[in-house]
Amino acid sequence: MVDEAELLGRARAHDTDALAQIHDAYYGPLFRYVSFRVGDRPTAEDLVSDVFTRFLTALRDRKAPQSALRGWLFGVASNVVSDHYRRYYRAPSAPLDESIISQEAGPEDVAEQAATREDLRRAVGTLTGEQQHVLAMRYGQGLPIQEVARALGKSEGAIKQLQARAIAALTRKMAPGIGE
Repeated sequence: MVDEAELLGRARAHDTDALAQIHDAYYGPLFRYVSFRVGDRPTAEDLVSDVFTRFLTALRDRKAPQSALRGWLFGVASNVVSDHYRRYYRAPSAPLDESIISQEAGPEDVAEQAATREDLRRAVGTLTGEQQHVLAMRYGQGLPIQEVARALGKSEGAIKQLQARAIAALTRKMAPGIGE
């Protein structure tokens, strides 16, 4: 792994190779994190682009992080997702599914899968912000508990507890009668 402080120093000096390295190293993990939170690929792509735009703006304004690039980028990603949902709830829109339906799945199956995804997205939206963070980092990014704990500044036990409570809450919401 590249030394973040050295990479940031080069990025502050507007080294295009350093900026490309930062983008290449963090785009995938940020995309998985944001995609897990919003559940829509095009929206996730737009929001991750916004994260990098904010990073470039912070570099220009000399407000970029000094050493903790990963944490800073994920913090910005969290804020970008929150901003997205604030805009979404002020002016909701219905997504158009332009994908071609496969021959194996009938319209009922496709509708049921879409409804389940939407129900899950709503259920995740009722969790606390910390619970959403933990689930996004654990399952969206596949990070181990130790890394999630380090990124969020919490103990491993606290992360395990947040994860367990989030999963229990999702189970209650998605399958009433189970776990009661």
